[in-house]
Amino acid sequence: MTLKSGRHFLQIPGPSNVPDRILHAIAHPTIDHRGPTFQKLSKEVLLGSRRIFKTSDPVIIFPTSGTGAWEASLMNTLNPGDKILMFETGHFATLWHNMAKKFGLEIDFVPTNWRHGVDPQVVEDKLREDKDHLIKSVNVVHNETSTGVTSRISEIRDAIDRVNHPALFMVDTISSLGSIDYRHEEWKVDVTIGCSQKGLMLPPGLGFNAVSQKALEASKNNGFKTHFWDWNDMLKANETFFYPSTPCTNLLFGLHEAIKMLEEEGLDNVFARHDRFAEATRRAVRAWGLEVLCEKPQEYSSVLTAVMMPGGKGADNLRKVILEKVNMSLGNGLGKIADKVFRIGHLGDLNDLSLIGTLAGVEMGLELAGVEHTKGGVAAAMEYLTASLV
Repeated sequence: MTLKSGRHFLQIPGPSNVPDRILHAIAHPTIDHRGPTFQKLSKEVLLGSRRIFKTSDPVIIFPTSGTGAWEASLMNTLNPGDKILMFETGHFATLWHNMAKKFGLEIDFVPTNWRHGVDPQVVEDKLREDKDHLIKSVNVVHNETSTGVTSRISEIRDAIDRVNHPALFMVDTISSLGSIDYRHEEWKVDVTIGCSQKGLMLPPGLGFNAVSQKALEASKNNGFKTHFWDWNDMLKANETFFYPSTPCTNLLFGLHEAIKMLEEEGLDNVFARHDRFAEATRRAVRAWGLEVLCEKPQEYSSVLTAVMMPGGKGADNLRKVILEKVNMSLGNGLGKIADKVFRIGHLGDLNDLSLIGTLAGVEMGLELAGVEHTKGGVAAAMEYLTASLV
């Protein structure tokens, strides 16, 4: 048998499922990216993106993945040899660190056990010790996709302010934007990095830098030489809502629709929905007798839940069984937690029945793979979801 009836459940923590409305928007015939129709689309997208980031600052859109948006954040603001403060909160924080290292930046990389987010007190202590202000930026991943841990950005901002340190504040929202409350301007973030394929519900292909005036000033005097990633070239073209090179025209049609969908639901409602689904998932995990990787309840992710395997291994086999038997993809463990955890994505275009189906697939897979657990996780999630609808 080669045909599997029904839809495939894509429950990895991104790329997330793309709604029909966005698929139809992307299917729009390609248009002239120098013409007036595109200019109108681009204006609405560039201004609409600011509302999603909650900022009046510019949002720069690159035809790239989140990795490219990382690179743009570093290339436009820093100089070779600059010292920056980063935190090993998981696999993707480590990859951002590795990139910065390649560019010759000096990095104070604070280790963690991958089970908690950035400690604001450590940020404060590190900056207080930096009497000569050698640290030029503090770089934090908001939602670590590999671990299901969310760092407390507003508290980190407060820590920076308490010592009145001039370092730039850069935040990766690649897996949190459009799913978890985030406030670029209120939290005085200088560069916010985002991408299209998570909470924005688009395919991969768009990367974002929301930039403060402080970051823009830094970009005028930075020492890295770049062309494609140059903010100033982009912003000059964006003044008339065009781009210095060919943009991802059809993905911008999709982004336009995604912004409409998020605002039709209301961002606060979107965030509350994600919180609710995350809590239902955690209740299922506990009912199975399994353990959530994230140690601190105030840092639980509303985008995904990373679940630890009994005995510390076997996650890849469980995922294989679930894929083959019930046609569902779950996220794998990455880096030093490879094969030790599986990740349940509950972000983007998701409703109660989709989540219940997801958790049912996990519970079936636990049984089929012979993983030690207690039945009843789906029932626990359903009880919570039902009660919250009354």
